[in-house]
Amino acid sequence: MTDESGREAGGAVSRPGTDEAISRAHREEWARVVASLARRFGDLDIAEESAAEAFATAVERWPADGIPPNPGAWLTTTANRKAIDRLRRESKRDDKHKEAHAMYAAEAPQPVGAVDDDRLRLIFTCCHPALAMETRVALTLRLVGGLTVPEIARAFLVQESTMGQRITRAKAKIRAARIPYRVPPAADLPVRVSGVLTVLFLVFNEGYLASGPDSDPLRPDLTAEAIRLARLTRALLPDDGEVAGLLALMLLTEARRGARVSPGGELVTLEEQDRSAWDTALIAEGHGIVRERLASGVAPGRFQVLAAINAVHTSAPEAGQTDWSQVVALYDRLVRLDPSPVVALNRAVAVAELDGPEVGLALVGRLQDALAGYHALHATRADLLRRLGRTDEARAAYDRAIELAGNRAEVTYLTRRRDELGGRPGAEPR
Repeated sequence: MTDESGREAGGAVSRPGTDEAISRAHREEWARVVASLARRFGDLDIAEESAAEAFATAVERWPADGIPPNPGAWLTTTANRKAIDRLRRESKRDDKHKEAHAMYAAEAPQPVGAVDDDRLRLIFTCCHPALAMETRVALTLRLVGGLTVPEIARAFLVQESTMGQRITRAKAKIRAARIPYRVPPAADLPVRVSGVLTVLFLVFNEGYLASGPDSDPLRPDLTAEAIRLARLTRALLPDDGEVAGLLALMLLTEARRGARVSPGGELVTLEEQDRSAWDTALIAEGHGIVRERLASGVAPGRFQVLAAINAVHTSAPEAGQTDWSQVVALYDRLVRLDPSPVVALNRAVAVAELDGPEVGLALVGRLQDALAGYHALHATRADLLRRLGRTDEARAAYDRAIELAGNRAEVTYLTRRRDELGGRPGAEPR
């Protein structure tokens, strides 16, 4: 989680509101429908493709027939029928009698195991140790988070084609290895929790600041779902410090949502936010979890350190009162746990606040090769160059950041900052 300058996946005439309702149903119901189908039919391809067919049918029929009273139930019923039709076809073509029998048999009650929630159970199922960590995360973001392949690719900083192949291979491996679609017993949950937490973190990040240019800048549906699932995970694993840390991190970040985008749709940086608009209840809960983990005496992991950093930010009544020495010390610890270039970039931002923009810029310079395609690197360089009065270089860095940024709220903010530089070489910003 970074500060607000960057980010840590025919023919029918629509009735008024129909397209919006379909889009809203897609965001809210996709994961639920896929999870339900995966549990019933035990096949991710059937679950995903049948859900996609149901949504495609909605796009075709709802404009003409009207939106059903219960869109979610309509989508689930339609997707189940699509799955059954597919199994019928496969039973005739491949003689899959056992699968075909599932069409006619009443769905027997299934033990819920340790996780009594379809979507969380699907996350744990997808996060099987037989899959590589990055594969578990990408697959679950697609099936549970409902993120598109381009959104997931942006989250991983890879090409869209690369991510698409990765997800396809993951589903093929699950099918070939006959990895069971069942809830792991309680004793096996800790083995899979690392992948689960990474998935929830990335789903939250996409809601915190959506990566696509056509998405709303903020997606509270995703952040709310990530927090809900994090709470369930903590109830399952109450002694796991990283589960608690992730929940605290989400709460402290979500607390600032109401102040993060201006009425005009522009991103508002952390230092410029109206702190009276922050959610004090979420901040209090997040701080309580951070204090609880500190009192445990157990060495913190990555998410606990990130939560502690956010606790420092949300403890300051004004941006100018932020304890940057403590923030830098926490980033020093985080770099040892997660020596990624993105963490190093966030640390450079904090160092620039503590030791000045020249020092921060030198640190950012070491990351240019590793993060050449990451818009936050160029946005950070632009800000530091602006503070140093190197206007022409700052303008060029803003141009590159604008070119790479996907979120329109970020683009609006970066464009304003660039335009404030004026057109004269060496001019001071207004």
